[in-house]
Amino acid sequence: MVKKLFLVLFICWGVDGFPDGAPVDACVKDRANQPNHGQHRTQPLSTLPYRVVASSANYGPNSMITVTIEGAIPFKGFFIQARSVENNEWLGSWDDTPNTSPLPECSAITHADPKNKIRATLLWKAPHNSHGRVYFTGTVLKDYGTFWSNLIAEAPQEPTALQVLFK
Repeated sequence: MVKKLFLVLFICWGVDGFPDGAPVDACVKDRANQPNHGQHRTQPLSTLPYRVVASSANYGPNSMITVTIEGAIPFKGFFIQARSVENNEWLGSWDDTPNTSPLPECSAITHADPKNKIRATLLWKAPHNSHGRVYFTGTVLKDYGTFWSNLIAEAPQEPTALQVLFK
């Protein structure tokens, strides 16, 4: 009887998923930065109905970069991680902004409630002792079964980087 009750509770918990955001192990699963939502898989990025935009791709000591997620269609959640362009390592930290939950173990931030959102504004803080380039990657969830993973935030480019692209 106890085993059956445990099984029912486990199944019900799994159906709800993580209304308070992704668990920290989302950083290191086989499909890192992707939700573990049963048989559901990421949608093609070409169909992404949201914009994920970073205010910069360059940082200096203690600089702040804003990352915004927005769209005309509401979304339920997100998981965004900061990574170094130079070595792909987790980088920096996130400020605790409204309805977010930072995951300092892996330089990530996730939603903190299951409510529909049209916009989320996130604030990333660079390490105090370095400078370089950063990119922001992760997942935006429309709902439990519909999500887009492995996205990379748009960011303004340095004029010198654009010159290289157009040569």
